[in-house]
Amino acid sequence: MRLNELAIGQSAQIVSVGGSGSLRQHFLDMGLIPGIEVSIVKYAPMGDPIELKIHDYELTIRMDDAKQIEVTKEYAHTPKRSLLKQPNKIHPGYGEDGKYHDKKHEHPLPEEEVLTFALVGNQNCGKTTLFNQLTGANQHVGNFPGVTVDRKDGKIKGHPHTSITDLPGIYSMSPYSSEEIVTRTFLLKEKPKGIINIIDATNIERNLYLTMQLLELDIPMVIALNMMDELRKNDGSVKVSELEHLLGVPVVPISAAKNEGVDELVAHAIHVAKYQEKPMKQDFCAPDSPLHRGMHAVMELIESHHQEHAIPLRFAATKIIEGDAKIIEMLHLSDHEVHILEEITQQIEKDAELDRSAAVAKMRFDFILAVCEATIVKPKESVERLRSKRIDHLLTGKYTGIPLFILIMGAIFWLTFHLIGAFFQEILETGITSLTVLVDEWMNRAQVNEALHALIIDGIFSGVGGVLSFLPIIITLFFFLSILEDSGYMARVAFIMDKLLRKLGLSGRSIVPMLIGFGCTVPGVMATRTLPSQRDRKITILLTPFMSCTAKLPIYAFFTDVFFPKHAALVMIALYVLGIVMGIIMALVFKKTTFKGEAVPFVMELPNYRLPAAKNIAHLLWDKSKDFLQRAFTVIFLATIVIWFLQNFDLTFNMVDDSQDSILANVAGMLAPLFAPLGFGDWRIATALIAGFLAKESVVSSLTVLFGSTDVLLATFQSAAAASLLVFCLLYTPCVAAVASIKRELSGKWAMVVVVGQCVIAWLVSWIVYLFMGWLG
Repeated sequence: MRLNELAIGQSAQIVSVGGSGSLRQHFLDMGLIPGIEVSIVKYAPMGDPIELKIHDYELTIRMDDAKQIEVTKEYAHTPKRSLLKQPNKIHPGYGEDGKYHDKKHEHPLPEEEVLTFALVGNQNCGKTTLFNQLTGANQHVGNFPGVTVDRKDGKIKGHPHTSITDLPGIYSMSPYSSEEIVTRTFLLKEKPKGIINIIDATNIERNLYLTMQLLELDIPMVIALNMMDELRKNDGSVKVSELEHLLGVPVVPISAAKNEGVDELVAHAIHVAKYQEKPMKQDFCAPDSPLHRGMHAVMELIESHHQEHAIPLRFAATKIIEGDAKIIEMLHLSDHEVHILEEITQQIEKDAELDRSAAVAKMRFDFILAVCEATIVKPKESVERLRSKRIDHLLTGKYTGIPLFILIMGAIFWLTFHLIGAFFQEILETGITSLTVLVDEWMNRAQVNEALHALIIDGIFSGVGGVLSFLPIIITLFFFLSILEDSGYMARVAFIMDKLLRKLGLSGRSIVPMLIGFGCTVPGVMATRTLPSQRDRKITILLTPFMSCTAKLPIYAFFTDVFFPKHAALVMIALYVLGIVMGIIMALVFKKTTFKGEAVPFVMELPNYRLPAAKNIAHLLWDKSKDFLQRAFTVIFLATIVIWFLQNFDLTFNMVDDSQDSILANVAGMLAPLFAPLGFGDWRIATALIAGFLAKESVVSSLTVLFGSTDVLLATFQSAAAASLLVFCLLYTPCVAAVASIKRELSGKWAMVVVVGQCVIAWLVSWIVYLFMGWLG
């Protein structure tokens, strides 16, 4: 039977895994291998994807992929692997405690040489938390797979001659996703002096698969066994000395969140790097297995090539047997050698009665299961896991999952815009107004120059002050979004929304960058790096600017307060919905035209729910506030001064009595006719939209400076023109920072496509809205 035919709670044994290419390799790397028991945990509310349990952990796959996995309820006996170590297989240099060499035979690196480390581990294993403890940095930590989307560098505290790089979380060294490519390229090309491999102690079986591949790189390594406090709390334990001897590297129990064991970890890491203590050489496959014979034949054939191109021998041999084309290309093998290698792998497949990739994956998991049986006392089911199951009955339930998601997001927006955020916004506005009055009175008494007086009060205070009043709104929204991420709910949102997004040609994981885009387009675009497909990444990046970022909130709030005070909430919701609808329309267009094809499979682990850490949330809010304030007092501040100057001076640089005679009026006047069919063909609006390209918040500050008061604005425009302008601000080009991030992630060509394309879309939709509003009267 096929895996998709199993009901919730049913178990079976995997017979074979269908499919081909990197996707099938990814399934094997995740543990879906022949002979392993698998059970169905739950289905998503829409019936797809499904959550499976294998190797004591859960992961999600789609129904279409489950159809390619053959299973049987008649269990075949799988003999257990023995791991009795022979004395000559113990690392000859290890001391009695299994950690240090005899220093009489050591040759340390020069004192001045920088010790470079790579921090490597699975997604969501506490890697960034450990990086923060090691370096004193304050990187954002989230309870969602793939929070680290780029490498981060720092120095280990107290050790100036060190450099540590926090790499994206990966499950294996196969080139499946962009994160795996980044990590693998760094380890093979940069060749750090040491590796710190962080392992989740509550999920050792899953994490050791990557560890085995890191050991093959023959780089000095130390294992950080993280979350030991959680393991002990649930009556589990690890025989650390036995684990060290079986793996051939130091193993240090730690709790990164509590900063326990980190100093000992640093001491071991620096030692193995300084003295270049490489992992113990050993065969992970059984000595009498077909894979063992084939592996050594491949290693003998490529030995000269691996030395010439500095690729670790066993790592290269394993990847060649798996069929990794990139490694074969890097070794520059001759056609004859490639032919011989193909014959060797065919013989392995014939003797092992498994295909090449499945044979290697099974070898690794056989070794891992034997290691775990010898060294791990399994914990009882954790309180966190039991709690997560109870919560998931509601939050991912068939009839409750989607309504609760809508309710949660609706509650967040209501609390942000109408209760908490609005309350603090009013307080801040009052403070800014009072400060403006005090400064204005002081400058009048001091008889400050009229031009300078106007610049400070009408320019800076009106412009920057108007934008600053929206800081509470932004902080409140990010506060709730960070709670969703830290708690683990964001991963469930991806699980719930996958089937719906797949109809648009996307993966459920795309929902997370787009939700982040509601906060800010820049991190939303950066978050797409966690998507395993270039196609999905491009589509998601192109759709993210359609989500209303918090920088647009000042525009929405300003115009709804002036033109639609009785229907402010309805207009706000309508704008957010319109942005989502336009994103859906564009996704369908992309799916049928530029980006034909299906979305990548949905394979991920759902983390346990955790209580959000107050320190982490506070740090995130501080980062976002600091970023907003920096823009307010740099980009927006400068834009305000420039606009004020251009508005108050003519082409001969004399102050004008009427702003229609100003430099700005002449420049913007050339663009104003473009907006006349939309109902706002006024040079002042054109000016504000230009300023909005620098930072969306600048639209409000510019309008405040240019119109002087809301009464003038209200007298100048009708509600139809205001609605049209709101829609244009929603859809036209994102800010320059977002465009720069799109250029970085894709290319300059795609960045220009976004700028021009969204301006055209914004013009067309605004024109339709203006005509419709005019028809309504």
